[in-house]
Amino acid sequence: MLKEIQITGQKDTRSGFGDGIHELGKKNPNVVALTADLAGSLKLNAFIKDFPDRFIQCGIAEANMIGVAAGLTIGGKIPFTTTFANFSTGRVYDQIRQSVAYSGKNVKICASHAGLTLGEDGATHQILEDIGMMKMLPGMTVIVPCDYNQTKAATLAIADYVGPVYLRFGRPVWPIFTRADEKFEIGKAQYFSRGTDVAIFACGHMVWKAIEAGIQLEEKGISTEVVNIHTIKPLDEEAVLSTLRKTRCAVTVEEHNIIGGLGDAIAQVAAKHLPVPIEYVGTKDTFGESGKPLELLKKYGLDTPDIVAAAERVRVRK
Repeated sequence: MLKEIQITGQKDTRSGFGDGIHELGKKNPNVVALTADLAGSLKLNAFIKDFPDRFIQCGIAEANMIGVAAGLTIGGKIPFTTTFANFSTGRVYDQIRQSVAYSGKNVKICASHAGLTLGEDGATHQILEDIGMMKMLPGMTVIVPCDYNQTKAATLAIADYVGPVYLRFGRPVWPIFTRADEKFEIGKAQYFSRGTDVAIFACGHMVWKAIEAGIQLEEKGISTEVVNIHTIKPLDEEAVLSTLRKTRCAVTVEEHNIIGGLGDAIAQVAAKHLPVPIEYVGTKDTFGESGKPLELLKKYGLDTPDIVAAAERVRVRK
Protein backbone atom coordinates (compact mmCIF):
# COMPACT_ATOMS: atom_id res chain seq x y z
CA MET A 1 0.00 0.00 0.00
CA LEU A 2 2.77 2.43 0.90
CA LYS A 3 4.51 1.70 -2.41
CA GLU A 4 1.40 2.92 -4.20
CA ILE A 5 1.71 6.42 -2.74
CA GLN A 6 2.90 8.68 -5.53
CA ILE A 7 4.80 11.94 -5.46
CA THR A 8 2.87 14.34 -7.70
CA GLY A 9 5.36 17.19 -7.44
CA GLN A 10 7.61 19.06 -5.08
CA LYS A 11 6.93 22.37 -3.40
CA ASP A 12 7.57 24.13 -0.11
CA THR A 13 4.82 23.96 2.48
CA ARG A 14 4.97 27.73 3.03
CA SER A 15 3.68 28.10 -0.54
CA GLY A 16 0.72 25.97 0.48
CA PHE A 17 0.00 28.55 3.17
CA GLY A 18 0.46 31.45 0.75
CA ASP A 19 -1.91 29.95 -1.81
CA GLY A 20 -4.36 29.04 0.93
CA ILE A 21 -4.60 32.51 2.44
CA HIS A 22 -4.92 34.04 -1.03
CA GLU A 23 -7.91 31.78 -1.68
CA LEU A 24 -9.33 32.72 1.71
CA GLY A 25 -9.03 36.37 0.78
CA LYS A 26 -11.41 35.77 -2.11
CA LYS A 27 -13.88 33.83 0.03
CA ASN A 28 -13.91 35.60 3.36
CA PRO A 29 -13.78 39.41 3.65
CA ASN A 30 -12.94 39.15 7.37
CA VAL A 31 -9.59 37.45 6.78
CA VAL A 32 -6.69 39.83 7.49
CA ALA A 33 -2.98 39.05 7.00
CA LEU A 34 -0.32 40.54 9.25
CA THR A 35 3.44 40.11 8.95
CA ALA A 36 6.57 41.14 10.79
CA ASP A 37 8.66 42.26 7.81
CA LEU A 38 8.55 38.83 6.13
CA ALA A 39 5.80 39.06 3.51
CA GLY A 40 7.93 37.47 0.80
CA SER A 41 9.17 34.62 2.96
CA LEU A 42 5.60 33.80 4.01
CA LYS A 43 4.37 33.92 0.38
CA LEU A 44 1.89 36.75 0.97
CA ASN A 45 2.53 38.67 -2.24
CA ALA A 46 -0.61 37.49 -4.05
CA PHE A 47 -2.78 38.32 -1.03
CA ILE A 48 -1.20 41.77 -0.71
CA LYS A 49 -1.71 42.51 -4.42
CA ASP A 50 -5.39 41.60 -4.42
CA PHE A 51 -6.35 42.68 -0.89
CA PRO A 52 -4.05 45.54 0.12
CA ASP A 53 -6.63 46.97 2.52
CA ARG A 54 -6.58 43.71 4.49
CA PHE A 55 -2.83 43.52 4.92
CA ILE A 56 -0.90 45.01 7.84
CA GLN A 57 2.88 45.32 7.76
CA CYS A 58 3.92 45.43 11.40
CA GLY A 59 7.65 45.62 10.78
CA ILE A 60 10.15 43.87 13.01
CA ALA A 61 7.80 44.11 15.98
CA GLU A 62 6.40 40.63 16.50
CA ALA A 63 4.99 41.29 19.97
CA ASN A 64 3.06 44.27 18.65
CA MET A 65 1.78 42.13 15.76
CA ILE A 66 0.23 39.65 18.20
CA GLY A 67 -1.41 42.50 20.12
CA VAL A 68 -2.80 44.04 16.94
CA ALA A 69 -4.15 40.65 15.86
CA ALA A 70 -5.88 40.12 19.21
CA GLY A 71 -7.50 43.53 18.88
CA LEU A 72 -8.72 42.83 15.37
CA THR A 73 -10.72 39.83 16.57
CA ILE A 74 -12.85 42.11 18.74
CA GLY A 75 -14.16 43.71 15.57
CA GLY A 76 -14.97 40.35 14.01
CA LYS A 77 -11.86 40.03 11.86
CA ILE A 78 -9.93 36.75 11.44
CA PRO A 79 -6.26 37.73 11.70
CA PHE A 80 -3.47 35.50 10.36
CA THR A 81 -0.10 36.50 11.82
CA THR A 82 2.96 35.49 9.84
CA THR A 83 6.66 35.25 10.58
CA PHE A 84 9.33 32.60 11.18
CA ALA A 85 8.39 29.93 13.74
CA ASN A 86 11.07 31.09 16.18
CA PHE A 87 9.68 34.63 16.18
CA SER A 88 6.07 33.39 16.09
CA THR A 89 6.44 31.62 19.42
CA GLY A 90 9.66 32.13 21.39
CA ARG A 91 9.90 35.87 20.91
CA VAL A 92 6.23 36.55 21.65
CA TYR A 93 5.22 33.81 24.09
CA ASP A 94 3.99 36.25 26.73
CA GLN A 95 1.80 38.12 24.24
CA ILE A 96 0.33 34.85 22.91
CA ARG A 97 -0.32 33.55 26.40
CA GLN A 98 -1.95 36.70 27.74
CA SER A 99 -3.60 38.35 24.74
CA VAL A 100 -4.54 35.31 22.64
CA ALA A 101 -4.75 32.06 24.63
CA TYR A 102 -5.92 33.40 27.99
CA SER A 103 -8.40 35.67 26.24
CA GLY A 104 -9.54 32.95 23.81
CA LYS A 105 -9.04 35.22 20.81
CA ASN A 106 -9.61 33.93 17.28
CA VAL A 107 -6.03 34.52 16.12
CA LYS A 108 -4.29 32.22 13.62
CA ILE A 109 -0.55 32.12 14.35
CA CYS A 110 1.06 30.94 11.11
CA ALA A 111 4.71 30.01 11.36
CA SER A 112 7.17 29.18 8.60
CA HIS A 113 10.85 28.17 8.66
CA ALA A 114 10.40 25.68 11.52
CA GLY A 115 12.74 22.87 12.55
CA LEU A 116 16.06 21.62 11.24
CA THR A 117 14.97 21.82 7.60
CA LEU A 118 15.27 25.59 7.82
CA GLY A 119 18.86 24.63 7.12
CA GLU A 120 21.50 27.28 6.59
CA ASP A 121 19.98 29.90 8.91
CA GLY A 122 21.30 27.88 11.83
CA ALA A 123 20.44 27.19 15.45
CA THR A 124 19.15 30.65 16.36
CA HIS A 125 16.32 30.30 13.82
CA GLN A 126 15.73 26.52 13.84
CA ILE A 127 13.25 26.43 16.68
CA LEU A 128 12.74 22.90 17.98
CA GLU A 129 10.60 23.73 21.01
CA ASP A 130 7.59 25.49 19.49
CA ILE A 131 5.17 22.56 19.33
CA GLY A 132 5.66 21.97 23.04
CA MET A 133 5.31 25.65 23.89
CA MET A 134 2.10 26.02 21.94
CA LYS A 135 0.40 22.78 22.95
CA MET A 136 0.82 23.60 26.62
CA LEU A 137 -1.28 26.74 26.25
CA PRO A 138 -4.89 26.09 27.28
CA GLY A 139 -7.26 26.29 24.33
CA MET A 140 -4.54 26.42 21.67
CA THR A 141 -4.98 24.17 18.62
CA VAL A 142 -1.66 22.98 17.13
CA ILE A 143 -1.43 21.83 13.50
CA VAL A 144 1.63 20.56 11.61
CA PRO A 145 0.68 19.56 8.01
CA CYS A 146 2.85 17.24 5.92
CA ASP A 147 3.06 18.72 2.41
CA TYR A 148 2.00 21.60 0.15
CA ASN A 149 -1.54 20.31 -0.46
CA GLN A 150 -2.24 19.62 3.19
CA THR A 151 -0.83 22.96 4.29
CA LYS A 152 -3.13 24.76 1.88
CA ALA A 153 -6.11 22.70 3.05
CA ALA A 154 -5.24 23.33 6.70
CA THR A 155 -5.00 27.07 6.06
CA LEU A 156 -8.51 27.05 4.63
CA ALA A 157 -9.83 24.91 7.50
CA ILE A 158 -8.53 27.06 10.36
CA ALA A 159 -10.36 30.11 9.03
CA ASP A 160 -13.65 28.34 9.80
CA TYR A 161 -12.48 27.17 13.21
CA VAL A 162 -13.24 29.57 16.06
CA GLY A 163 -10.37 29.86 18.52
CA PRO A 164 -6.59 30.34 18.61
CA VAL A 165 -4.54 28.15 16.26
CA TYR A 166 -0.83 27.53 15.77
CA LEU A 167 -0.07 26.40 12.19
CA ARG A 168 3.52 25.21 11.61
CA PHE A 169 5.13 24.74 8.18
CA GLY A 170 8.52 25.16 6.49
CA ARG A 171 10.85 26.47 3.84
CA PRO A 172 12.36 23.51 1.93
CA VAL A 173 10.96 22.09 -1.27
CA TRP A 174 9.36 18.80 -0.21
CA PRO A 175 7.48 15.94 -1.92
CA ILE A 176 3.74 16.41 -2.52
CA PHE A 177 1.97 13.13 -1.86
CA THR A 178 -1.53 13.99 -0.57
CA ARG A 179 -4.47 14.73 -2.85
CA ALA A 180 -5.22 18.33 -3.74
CA ASP A 181 -8.94 17.75 -3.19
CA GLU A 182 -8.59 16.05 0.19
CA LYS A 183 -10.54 17.78 2.95
CA PHE A 184 -8.58 18.70 6.05
CA GLU A 185 -10.23 17.69 9.32
CA ILE A 186 -8.81 19.31 12.43
CA GLY A 187 -8.16 16.69 15.11
CA LYS A 188 -8.49 13.65 12.83
CA ALA A 189 -5.48 11.44 12.15
CA GLN A 190 -4.69 10.39 8.57
CA TYR A 191 -3.67 6.82 7.74
CA PHE A 192 -1.21 6.06 4.95
CA SER A 193 -1.08 2.35 5.69
CA ARG A 194 -2.59 -0.23 8.00
CA GLY A 195 -0.40 -2.73 9.81
CA THR A 196 -0.08 -4.97 12.83
CA ASP A 197 3.63 -5.19 13.71
CA VAL A 198 4.63 -1.59 14.41
CA ALA A 199 3.07 1.89 14.30
CA ILE A 200 4.81 5.03 13.09
CA PHE A 201 3.19 8.29 14.18
CA ALA A 202 4.64 11.33 12.38
CA CYS A 203 3.92 14.99 11.65
CA GLY A 204 5.11 17.67 9.23
CA HIS A 205 8.01 16.95 6.90
CA MET A 206 8.69 13.73 8.78
CA VAL A 207 5.54 12.08 7.43
CA TRP A 208 7.27 11.50 4.10
CA LYS A 209 10.30 10.07 5.90
CA ALA A 210 7.93 7.79 7.83
CA ILE A 211 6.40 6.57 4.56
CA GLU A 212 9.87 5.84 3.18
CA ALA A 213 10.70 3.92 6.35
CA GLY A 214 7.42 2.03 6.18
CA ILE A 215 8.19 0.89 2.64
CA GLN A 216 11.57 -0.46 3.77
CA LEU A 217 10.03 -2.20 6.78
CA GLU A 218 7.36 -3.84 4.65
CA GLU A 219 10.08 -5.09 2.30
CA LYS A 220 11.51 -6.83 5.37
CA GLY A 221 8.15 -8.42 6.10
CA ILE A 222 7.24 -6.04 8.93
CA SER A 223 3.60 -4.93 8.77
CA THR A 224 3.64 -1.17 9.41
CA GLU A 225 0.89 1.31 10.22
CA VAL A 226 1.92 4.85 9.19
CA VAL A 227 -0.23 7.56 10.75
CA ASN A 228 -0.05 11.29 10.04
CA ILE A 229 -0.83 13.17 13.26
CA HIS A 230 -1.17 16.55 11.58
CA THR A 231 -3.14 17.88 14.56
CA ILE A 232 -0.99 17.59 17.68
CA LYS A 233 -3.70 19.24 19.75
CA PRO A 234 -6.48 18.23 20.02
CA LEU A 235 -4.91 14.81 19.55
CA ASP A 236 -6.96 12.08 17.91
CA GLU A 237 -6.73 9.79 20.93
CA GLU A 238 -9.24 7.32 19.51
CA ALA A 239 -7.07 6.78 16.43
CA VAL A 240 -3.89 6.50 18.50
CA LEU A 241 -5.38 3.87 20.80
CA SER A 242 -6.96 1.96 17.93
CA THR A 243 -3.54 1.68 16.30
CA LEU A 244 -1.72 0.76 19.49
CA ARG A 245 -4.18 -2.02 20.28
CA LYS A 246 -3.09 -3.68 17.03
CA THR A 247 0.64 -2.99 16.96
CA ARG A 248 1.43 -2.95 20.71
CA CYS A 249 4.43 -0.72 20.01
CA ALA A 250 5.15 2.57 18.26
CA VAL A 251 7.70 5.00 16.87
CA THR A 252 7.05 8.75 16.97
CA VAL A 253 8.77 10.96 14.39
CA GLU A 254 8.98 14.75 14.53
CA GLU A 255 11.20 17.61 13.43
CA HIS A 256 11.23 18.87 17.00
CA ASN A 257 12.79 18.16 20.36
CA ILE A 258 11.65 14.77 21.68
CA ILE A 259 10.89 16.60 24.94
CA GLY A 260 7.40 18.08 24.82
CA GLY A 261 6.39 17.40 21.24
CA LEU A 262 4.43 14.78 19.32
CA GLY A 263 6.20 11.89 21.02
CA ASP A 264 5.24 13.04 24.48
CA ALA A 265 1.63 13.57 23.38
CA ILE A 266 1.43 9.98 22.08
CA ALA A 267 3.23 8.59 25.15
CA GLN A 268 0.86 10.40 27.51
CA VAL A 269 -2.14 8.72 25.90
CA ALA A 270 -0.41 5.34 25.97
CA ALA A 271 0.65 5.70 29.60
CA LYS A 272 -2.89 6.54 30.65
CA HIS A 273 -4.81 3.95 28.64
CA LEU A 274 -2.51 1.35 27.05
CA PRO A 275 1.16 1.24 28.14
CA VAL A 276 3.30 -0.01 25.24
CA PRO A 277 6.97 0.43 24.19
CA ILE A 278 7.60 3.67 22.28
CA GLU A 279 10.75 4.89 20.51
CA TYR A 280 11.22 8.59 19.83
CA VAL A 281 12.77 9.95 16.63
CA GLY A 282 13.49 13.67 16.94
CA THR A 283 16.20 15.97 18.19
CA LYS A 284 17.65 14.83 21.50
CA ASP A 285 17.58 17.88 23.81
CA THR A 286 19.87 19.88 21.56
CA PHE A 287 19.99 22.95 19.35
CA GLY A 288 20.59 22.62 15.61
CA GLU A 289 23.30 24.15 13.44
CA SER A 290 23.80 25.60 9.98
CA GLY A 291 23.75 23.10 7.13
CA LYS A 292 21.79 21.60 4.26
CA PRO A 293 18.34 20.40 5.38
CA LEU A 294 18.75 16.74 4.42
CA GLU A 295 22.25 16.61 5.85
CA LEU A 296 20.99 18.00 9.15
CA LEU A 297 18.21 15.42 9.32
CA LYS A 298 20.82 12.71 8.83
CA LYS A 299 23.23 14.13 11.41
CA TYR A 300 20.57 14.56 14.10
CA GLY A 301 19.04 11.12 13.60
CA LEU A 302 15.85 12.08 11.76
CA ASP A 303 16.50 10.29 8.47
CA THR A 304 14.69 7.28 7.01
CA PRO A 305 17.25 4.70 8.28
CA ASP A 306 16.86 6.12 11.80
CA ILE A 307 13.10 5.49 11.69
CA VAL A 308 13.64 1.96 10.38
CA ALA A 309 16.13 1.24 13.17
CA ALA A 310 13.77 2.64 15.80
CA ALA A 311 10.95 0.44 14.50
CA GLU A 312 13.14 -2.64 14.66
CA ARG A 313 14.24 -1.79 18.21
CA VAL A 314 10.75 -1.17 19.52
CA ARG A 315 9.42 -4.47 18.18
CA VAL A 316 11.95 -6.30 20.31
CA ARG A 317 10.62 -4.52 23.39
CA LYS A 318 7.04 -5.81 23.00
